[in-house]
Order: sequence, then C-alpha cells, then structure tokens
Amino acid sequence: MKYFITGGTGSLGKALVRRLTSLEHEVLVYSRDEGKQASLSNIKNLTRVIGDIRDYDKVCVAMKRFSPDIVIHAAALKRIEDMEFYPDECIKTNIQGTENVAKAALFNEVNRCILVSTDKACQPVNVYGSSKFIAERVFTNHDFNSSNTIFASVRYGNVIASRGSFIPLWFSLLANNETIKVTSTEMTRFLFTLEDAVDTVLAATAAAEGGEVF
Repeated sequence: MKYFITGGTGSLGKALVRRLTSLEHEVLVYSRDEGKQASLSNIKNLTRVIGDIRDYDKVCVAMKRFSPDIVIHAAALKRIEDMEFYPDECIKTNIQGTENVAKAALFNEVNRCILVSTDKACQPVNVYGSSKFIAERVFTNHDFNSSNTIFASVRYGNVIASRGSFIPLWFSLLANNETIKVTSTEMTRFLFTLEDAVDTVLAATAAAEGGEVF
C-alpha cells in the first residue's frame, strides 16, 4: 500500500511514518520543513518531497508521480494563540491548503483521503478550531461530489508530551524552579499517547465509507 502524508514531519506525521514503513508500506512525506525531513532520510520505503499545501500545482504533481492509494492530510497551523493574531495565515493553510489536498486527491483518483482534524473543531471558540471545522466540511463536500475517492475526517485530542502541550511546559517551569501555571482548575483534559493517536487515524482510514467525521 502507498501512503501520501502531508505534514509528515510533525509529531503525528512522524509516528505514522514509523508505523507504516515498519509494516512495509511505501510512504511519501510532503512537508515544507526541510530540516525535519532530513531526520527521516534513513528510513526504508520513504520518499520525501519539500512543498507547501498552499501550492496546489506542487501537491497535485507530487501526488500524480507517487500515485498513492491513501492520502493522510496532517499538515496544519496549530498554535492556538498565534492563529488568533494571524487568522489570514490560518485560512491559507488550514482551509485553502485542505481544499488543495482534496482537489489533488480527487483529480488523481486516490482511493481514500483522510483529514486529521481536532477535538477543538467541536463547537469551536477560536480561529484554529473554526478553521478545522471548515476543513472537515470541505472534505465532506468533496466526498459528496466524488464517485471514486472516499473522503473522511478524524478528530484526535491531546497527545501526552506533544510539542506545545502543557506537560513539557510544566517540566520546563519545574526545572527553572518556577511555579506551575494553571489557567483554570475547573478545566479537564483528556490525554492519550502518540501510538493511540496513530491507531485512531488508521482505524478511521480503514473504516471510512465516505463523508464521516470520526
């Protein structure tokens, strides 16, 4: 099986790459971070393409040359506070970039195209969550208009110790003898491991029949 992963150099993307290549699948990583791509250079069955999902032509050409069976779209801008100050950039990547990936998958008659979304898309209260909510609708709409490609979305939550999460922040504060900061003691966070996140995305990929949000 051949997998095309956008954002394949992020925390989830790299975990997907490790899992899929260990199972002897062929994987293409499409990302704009050349430094992180270089760290994947010794992985067997891996092809790397430097590119931005904002560039439809580049996405489409890369997809056409690789001819994937499955596209997993994990590329996104994700820092909540930054997206509040730069909503225009959030729109370009999370919405327009998602549209580009979906159009390229449709054009190249990919079997399945799965959007990695977020629990923050449920009743969104910020720019990031809103952008992913719209991205989900983009995929659902493409599925409605597709006769060959299955489009679906999967929301996952807070991965323990992932980049930007509160656990590394707390460790950093403790290491510097600073007080742990809690925004609200009434807040509940549901956490799972990176391997759980990979399981969730791959289970949704296998179960999708078209248009779902898992």
